[in-house]
Amino acid sequence: MSWNEPGGKDPWGSGGGNSPPDLDALLRRLSERLNRILGGKASGDGSGRGPLLAILAGLAALWFLSGWYQIDAQQQAVVLRFGKFHQVSGEGLHWRPRLVDQVIKVAVTTERRYETQPRNEMLTKDENIVELPLTVQYNIGDVKAYVLQVRDPELSLREATDSALRHEVGSTKFDAVISTGRADLSVAVARRLQTYLDQYGTGIHVVKVNIQEAKPPAAVRSAYDDVVKAREDRERIINEAQSYANGVVPEARGHAQRAIEEANAYRERVVAEAQGEAQRFEKLLAEYRKAPEVTRQRLYVETLEQVVGNSSKVLVDVRSGNNVLYLPLDKLGQSAPSAQAGAPRRLADDQLNDIATRAAELLRSELASPSRREGR
Repeated sequence: MSWNEPGGKDPWGSGGGNSPPDLDALLRRLSERLNRILGGKASGDGSGRGPLLAILAGLAALWFLSGWYQIDAQQQAVVLRFGKFHQVSGEGLHWRPRLVDQVIKVAVTTERRYETQPRNEMLTKDENIVELPLTVQYNIGDVKAYVLQVRDPELSLREATDSALRHEVGSTKFDAVISTGRADLSVAVARRLQTYLDQYGTGIHVVKVNIQEAKPPAAVRSAYDDVVKAREDRERIINEAQSYANGVVPEARGHAQRAIEEANAYRERVVAEAQGEAQRFEKLLAEYRKAPEVTRQRLYVETLEQVVGNSSKVLVDVRSGNNVLYLPLDKLGQSAPSAQAGAPRRLADDQLNDIATRAAELLRSELASPSRREGR
């Protein structure tokens, strides 16, 4: 039940009735106490109160009321009593004795920003100059340290940021700072900056470090642009060469594999032919041992067939003399149609057949004479 409802308890009174608090009685008791302190006499009917007591009572009321203060949800307050740390006050309504306690409110959850100068030049590991502006996002992690440990935490933050940034950039090469390693550089700077701030006792918590843009100084920017263009040309040429290699190398490998397969096939063929010839020779040797004369005669005839069969000219050794009969079969075959253009085709064919028959007979008789062969 609420105190202002019927039957409720009055927080200002003694708890016995429902009447409002008696401010006159409170002021009278307060005046009597002040009179005793100041050496005056207490007056039960209040006739002894003077202007001084009323002023003092009003000042005391104002002093009491002015001691209340409010702490927001995003704030914390450091309370100093007689200049010495007393406590940290959190969210809510608080009272402090005025002129005794000092309250310093700090927004601890609000995210703050610090930006370096746009022309923040520094030296990289490979002795190149680079402009590297950045932004630090931070809040207050320890309000007591932020208020009491350091005279100017913001100045400490600026100095520590510059020191951490120069240390990390001085340990990184120019190409990494400009392009590929910027994210890693931001993380490294944030880690080192937080270490410095903790050592100084600033109470500042670094949320994030953002490197806005890394670029060379204006005096050498044109030369750096040339370097960037040369690097892009190099990458382009490398990609073109890689593309050409991807097209040529597989083709060359295919040709090489084909040559290897052809060589293997040739080797297999030559080996097989050599093995076949060896086996044929072994079989022929066996037959020769059985009948040397017949085998020799057969080999001689087969050899002549191979030689004469590939030639258009036939030479016949006549038994009765030293003259050699020359049968120009190729010339006869070519001149017969022109010489006998008006004769029937059958006559030319008969003449050729007769010549071929006589040549065969002469060859057969020559081969059949053993004395002629042994004389050779």
